Amino acid sequence: MHLRWIGLLLISTAASANPSAPSAFCAVYPTAPACADGPAACTTCHVQPPPRNQFGEQLSKALLPDTPRPLSDADFLAALPDALAAVADLDADGDGVSNIDELMAGTSPADDRSSPTQRDCPRDPQANGYDVCAFDARYVFKKIHLDVCGRSPTRAEAEAFAQETDPGPALHAALDTCLDSEWWIGKDGVLWNLANTKIRPAASIKSGPDAGDIPLADYEDDYAFWVWTQTDDRDVRDVLLGRYFVERTDGTAEAPGTTYTTWDRGPFVDIDVRGFGRAQLVEYTKRAGLLTHRWFLMRNTMFTGVPRTTAAQAYRAFLGLDLSRLEGLSPVEGEPRDYDNKGVKRAECARCHSTLDPLTYPFTRYEGIQGGSGDFRVPFSYNANRMRFFDQVDGESVLDTPEAGMIFGQPVRNLREWAQVAADSDAYAQAVVRDYWKLMMGESPRPEEATEFNLLWQSLKDTGYSVEQMLHALIETEAYGVP
Repeated sequence: MHLRWIGLLLISTAASANPSAPSAFCAVYPTAPACADGPAACTTCHVQPPPRNQFGEQLSKALLPDTPRPLSDADFLAALPDALAAVADLDADGDGVSNIDELMAGTSPADDRSSPTQRDCPRDPQANGYDVCAFDARYVFKKIHLDVCGRSPTRAEAEAFAQETDPGPALHAALDTCLDSEWWIGKDGVLWNLANTKIRPAASIKSGPDAGDIPLADYEDDYAFWVWTQTDDRDVRDVLLGRYFVERTDGTAEAPGTTYTTWDRGPFVDIDVRGFGRAQLVEYTKRAGLLTHRWFLMRNTMFTGVPRTTAAQAYRAFLGLDLSRLEGLSPVEGEPRDYDNKGVKRAECARCHSTLDPLTYPFTRYEGIQGGSGDFRVPFSYNANRMRFFDQVDGESVLDTPEAGMIFGQPVRNLREWAQVAADSDAYAQAVVRDYWKLMMGESPRPEEATEFNLLWQSLKDTGYSVEQMLHALIETEAYGVP
């Protein structure tokens, strides 16, 4: 589930949000476009939870203004309809359109750049030769070449396209050609850079070619694996589920073009082939895509017994949910248990850790750099007995840390099951499509674009989780095709 269930509306003057707010909002305005796909998005009233936007500030002031904060859930839900009515005819963003008119039109009452009046076409619908009032195939043809090929169409290509009586097939043919371009799939290409925030490279600790001063792992394995999963109609869930690895081969003058090849060596064979400094050391049955790549474990788990940073990065990078912003909270009863005595039961910590700690347990049997105490252990590998090396550092209760955990309210026995639930979730599909939406549009979906965005991520499942098929649908959207 996406972060939107966290809450639209603040219930106190402190930074907090009400988890029941999205559904309550839609009970008042069931026909609002924001409610077409379930509970409304948190950005209706928040910049990012918990800070409020302009509309959220207005609503907060109208919500039982003389009642001490925090409000109880019952008081909040009872007062919300009257508060919404009180601000309906106000204009939070000062764009000349009332809050209620914006909400019912699907535009944002907190953004003066988003209003129903801006949907009207200008007197002269032509701008730079393009139709700014409708999908313009010529504009899309040029944009595909710029976005995916990294160049403008040649004069010959543009002239040939202008002769097409049905431009649709030519647009999709151009996209297919560009999806195989070096600009898109090559080293430091578009796909490569799309993975930067997920892989988080650091040259100083890189091993392999261009090794840094302290070579610990080679992130080029991660980039090659990422590009492979995004191309040629492959199942993009392999980012979290794949048990193979991928090698990149640069082109030559005789055979130009980058190629990618899968391989599946066991740890000992890979040590023989590439040396201990680059070898992938998790055995086949315990692999879970990028989550168990050497770089990911080294970069995030490092020396930690209960690697909360690893789980939080996985949740943020691959599911688009940042717990530090209160996104994706799914509290587990009885948590946090604080097996490693880090003080996470404190009132200011417990809310997030009741979600984070159960997310983390399945990562606890995967070694980072090492950490703990005792004899040498194979780093960056699966070790069922790993927790017994941390009792001198974290206390004896760390020995009771389970491997089983919870994600999205579903119990999982290990990281493989964690990855399967994550990969099959709506949050994962949304995160995949949002990455490409932002890449192709230059920004996150606007409220008026929610319908097209929702159709894209929902249809991802119907195409076998193919990124390329999703991109073919994306170039037909109004959001992409209207200048």
